[in-house]
Amino acid sequence: MSAKHEAEAGRTRLASALIDNGSLTSDWLGPYNAVPRHQFIPDTVWPGKADGVCQGQAVHRYADPARWWHAVYSDVPLTTQWDDGTHEGDERGTMPTSSNSMPTMVFSMLSALNVEDGNRVMEIGTGTGWNSALLSQRLGSGSVVTIEVDEASAADAQRRLARAGYFPTSVVGDGADGHPDGAPFDRVIATCSVGRIPHAWVSQTGPGGVIVAPWGPQYGGEAVVRLTVGDDGTASGHFVGSSAFMRLRQQRTPRPSSLEYLSGPWPADGAKSQTDLSPQELGDWLAMFAVGVQVPEAFPLTERYDDGTYTLWLHDTAVTSWATADWEADRTGYEVVQSGPRNLWDEVEAAYHWWDDQGRPGFDRFGLTVTPDRHTVWLDSPDNPVPTRD
Repeated sequence: MSAKHEAEAGRTRLASALIDNGSLTSDWLGPYNAVPRHQFIPDTVWPGKADGVCQGQAVHRYADPARWWHAVYSDVPLTTQWDDGTHEGDERGTMPTSSNSMPTMVFSMLSALNVEDGNRVMEIGTGTGWNSALLSQRLGSGSVVTIEVDEASAADAQRRLARAGYFPTSVVGDGADGHPDGAPFDRVIATCSVGRIPHAWVSQTGPGGVIVAPWGPQYGGEAVVRLTVGDDGTASGHFVGSSAFMRLRQQRTPRPSSLEYLSGPWPADGAKSQTDLSPQELGDWLAMFAVGVQVPEAFPLTERYDDGTYTLWLHDTAVTSWATADWEADRTGYEVVQSGPRNLWDEVEAAYHWWDDQGRPGFDRFGLTVTPDRHTVWLDSPDNPVPTRD
């Protein structure tokens, strides 16, 4: 099959899938058809899975064209850069740092953005340029500003955009700063995740404007939030669905290894106890989100063993406290060890039971309010803040 036929068949197949799952709506079908995804995909990519993790092996456009075209027109994310561009070769790097996002997520977020004719949009994270092109097709290039921190990625995206006939304002810089020279904007969309909404995004959005961004706590779990900016310079709104994006480069945080927490041979100075809460219950993405919004500045690591058992480690970012819970199959009780000023397992267990007591609410029942000095996560309404445990 020729490249042209591969593209046409793939675009039709993917469009049908996106329409069927509700992400590609009628107002974005025209831009989808006008802006082929393959024009914004480099020759070498590492296809992911629908859950946004576990990238596969490298696929080359000219070495294996059938697999490349199939990957491009599948509903999966495509990693395009590892380790901030320092990685070379076909093997997977240590950390994926740029991608062309899963099409379902692209169009779900564009739908949540709810752009209208005449809107001016600021995009945080140009990536490969496909999202910028879709916005430019819908609103006109003059209405789109796109910001990319990585100089090489920005240059590649600008070349792809120009070849396709789009010329949005492209800024190379820290996306957390926004683009004050272009403010105020009617819409802001981030294609990277954050743990704090930079207040520059709020202050550079006009009253009634909308910010759509993937947001997640330190612990894990993540969802797209849709905020409306108020007259008072605050922003508030509900989460609209699960997500799994790469972190804004300026908000990455180090994850110390477990050995950095121990003061001596195991169990160091840890106190032992028992729990009937299985560590398995804490591995779900939604559960991690629900726990994470209650337990700030803490994160989990999993140490797996050859026999299928594992230890769930809990760490605080201040490197003062740690906890472990050992999982084995067919157990109803699990050993816990805790150390430090924070009893991290107790905090996490209480947070999990709070979520369970509320009926295990989904992402769409949670919301976020952002002020210049505070982020508040709430359940159902802003006057019902989620408790925090620290």
